[in-house]
Amino acid sequence: MIIDCHTHLRSLDSTDTAEHLAAVETVDACIVLASCNGPREETNRRLSEYVGRHRDKMVGFAVVDPTQDRLNDRGLAALTEKLGHQGLVVYCAMAGFHPAHCQAMRLYEMVQEAGLPIFFHNGSHALSAQAVLEYAQPYLLDEVARAFPRLKFVIGNMGVPFVEQTLSMVSKHENVFADLTIRPTKLWQTYNIVVAAHERNVMDRLVFGSGFPAANSEECIEALLGFNMLLADTKLPTVPRGSIRSVIERDSLDLLGIRRSTAG
Repeated sequence: MIIDCHTHLRSLDSTDTAEHLAAVETVDACIVLASCNGPREETNRRLSEYVGRHRDKMVGFAVVDPTQDRLNDRGLAALTEKLGHQGLVVYCAMAGFHPAHCQAMRLYEMVQEAGLPIFFHNGSHALSAQAVLEYAQPYLLDEVARAFPRLKFVIGNMGVPFVEQTLSMVSKHENVFADLTIRPTKLWQTYNIVVAAHERNVMDRLVFGSGFPAANSEECIEALLGFNMLLADTKLPTVPRGSIRSVIERDSLDLLGIRRSTAG
């Protein structure tokens, strides 16, 4: 079982959806995260339509900005029951709000009671100039994890560029996970991230993601399984191939409490 827990669509036109379908052909299922660009209501609706046509393969996460969207229990139910989304994605750095903003904390309380997971897409391999880098720091989520211990959430992109903070978070909190989304061409960065996670003994807290369209799952899997070979003639530390494979084959849907009946 291979789940790509981190994919996006550039848009929802036929060309981009065809590219996405081709990219996820090599995995058993994937999570599609709604974009933070454009009107959120329309984005969530159109993503729902796309995912709904591929329910055996895909799970949709709706985008929410708790400082702008006055989301109540009824609104949350509309996202999940009407549109069929099975989680939320928030972009704190891009939207410019502190992860523990009072309105965000009210949202997390509702989400915890609903038993939904959240994907924090705060860190990134390529944040825009407008993003608030301070709000991308994973340690800011510590308050969230302490206040809502039953809330399952994923720190996207390993919290890059704050990887060490991410490792501290996943080792500290039972329901916090990190998404091992890499850039296959950045082998030294990939090496350092994986070795750091292995040395912290938190490989079991990582889930696999590609970050499509930045990369696809096949490229990422090849890079993760093959980077040890590049070190064969060096004395640098390596990571057991089986440990890396366990991350790639981890059932992140089950880990996040996402129902199998609608995920395929």
